[in-house]
Formats: sequence, C-alpha cells, structure tokens
Amino acid sequence: MADVTEFQDRLLSLGLARVSEAAALASAKLIGRGDEKAADQAAVNAMRDQLNLLDISGVVVIGEGERDEAPMLYIGEKVGTGNGPAVDIALDPLEGTTLTAKDMPNALTVIAMAPRGTLLHAPDVYMEKLAIGPGYVPHTVTLDMPPAARVRALARAKGVAADEITVCILERDRHEALIAEVRSTGAAIRLITDGDVAGVIHCAESEITGIDMYMGSGGAPEGVLAASALKCMGGQIYGKLLFRNDDEKDRAYKAGITDLNRIYTRDEMVTADVIFAATGVTQGSILQGIKIEGGWVTTETILMRSKTGSVRRMIYKSPMK
Repeated sequence: MADVTEFQDRLLSLGLARVSEAAALASAKLIGRGDEKAADQAAVNAMRDQLNLLDISGVVVIGEGERDEAPMLYIGEKVGTGNGPAVDIALDPLEGTTLTAKDMPNALTVIAMAPRGTLLHAPDVYMEKLAIGPGYVPHTVTLDMPPAARVRALARAKGVAADEITVCILERDRHEALIAEVRSTGAAIRLITDGDVAGVIHCAESEITGIDMYMGSGGAPEGVLAASALKCMGGQIYGKLLFRNDDEKDRAYKAGITDLNRIYTRDEMVTADVIFAATGVTQGSILQGIKIEGGWVTTETILMRSKTGSVRRMIYKSPMK
C-alpha cells in the first residue's frame, strides 16, 4: 500500500489540474472587463479554495507576495487538508492579469507542486532568463554569452542560419539594447506584453509556436514556474537574480539565498520531480481560451509530470452556474 506521506505525483496530478481549472473558470466572466484586480482576486479565491480540498500538507513558496503584501496565497501560507505529503507549491493564479482585463492572448492560470524543500524560494525580484527547448546538449547557450552569440550558437546546434531563429522577448524599455543586438543577427523576435511563463513554455513546443529561444528579465517567481514546466517538457533554462537595491538583496537573504551572483540551471531551481498544470484563460498559442456558449463553459488544461515526461491536454466542459 502506498505511503500517503510520499509525494504521489500520479495521484495528485488530476487534483492539481482541478485547481488550475477552478482559477480559470473564476476569472472567465472578467475577461475583457478592464478590471485587473477583480480578475486576479477571483482566480486567487478559487485556487485557494480548491487547493484546500487536496490531501496535502502544502506550503506556498511562490505566491502572491509576502505575508504582509497578500491576504491569501502569500509566501509561507499552509494549504491543503494537512493529511498528505509535505509539498512545495508554486503558483500564479492569473498569469497575465492585464491580458485578461484587455482580452489579449496567452493569459493562463499556473501551478506547480513538488516535494517539500525542492522548489527554489525565489524572492520577488527580477531574474535574467534564458531558455531553449528540448533536444540540445547542455549549455548549448548560456547566460555568459552575449545575446548575439546565443542566437548563433543555437542556430549552429539546430543546423539552420541565424535568420531562421525566432526569439521571444518581453516588450519592455529595459530590453531595447537586447532587442537591437538580437535583430543584428537577422533573427526574428516575437515581442510579448506580459506572461513570461507562457513565453518560456513556447520554446518547448517550437514546432507549434515557432519560438526557439526566450531571453530577457522578468519576475524571478515566474522563472521557477517556467523551470517546473520545462522540467516536465524537456528544455533548458538558466536564471540569475537581479537586484536594484539593498531591500531586494535582503529579500533574497530572507529567502535563504546566500550567493547573489549564482546562475541557476533548471534542475537547481526544481531539484526533484514536479507536476505542473496550466489552464488557458484567453486564447493563446499554447492553450485554448475559455469558451462560453449555449449555457456551457469549456476550458483547456495542460497537465505535466516530470517523472514520466507525460504531457496531457484536457478539455473540461461543464454547464454554466
């Protein structure tokens, strides 16, 4: 008989998909309504309620913020019934609140779960990220390389010219020099306005998305969620924390990080087997958005387990309440 205190990823995976679905469904009526906070709050409430039904002794390690910044799903909050395995939870109840409010593509609900102590407790600071999909030897590209060198190295590994590489980058003023250097190689760039977890996942399904590489700085917590997805799908991601002031450095020390210059690999951000679920909120290149028609609501969820490398896509259809 299985030990209920062990991390039973297979048994927990469908429960995790329900958590992701619940958050997406809760935000459905707020798509395109222009209220980011209301959409986020609806997703948070639903995700927390559903998490607390799971037989886990969970701790939120990537969440909505520090205890004094978020009323629920804050970092350190205990979730679940307490009657199961000790697990780390990383989540973003609505990745792309602006995307949802404006009905723009690729808003997702995202959650990952792993044994206790195996997910990087990334502080809420920026992280420089570099990701590619599966099938390449380790360190094909690295953060130590200039951006143009990364494009050329990936093109060589793929056996194509640099102008056949497409890079996904978050559209921000801070990325102007990065964008210019990448374009100098002839590579194409797909700019995204928000949602860099989805941006990184694009690399793992390049045959569908057309994205070969992700580059640029974004939230460190999202980096851990992206690493969780790539651990399941295959692919490489590197992350380095970026600090703008002493307060942000203190956040890192508080999270137990001592080497502020460390470059983390995928398996250093996620050190054990992980399960990952994401549900589409708005229409996207990875997942279908929520559809409401004829009294029914339909969602699409991707559910992944790193232990088996399985990727399951699920359509959930239920009557509107």
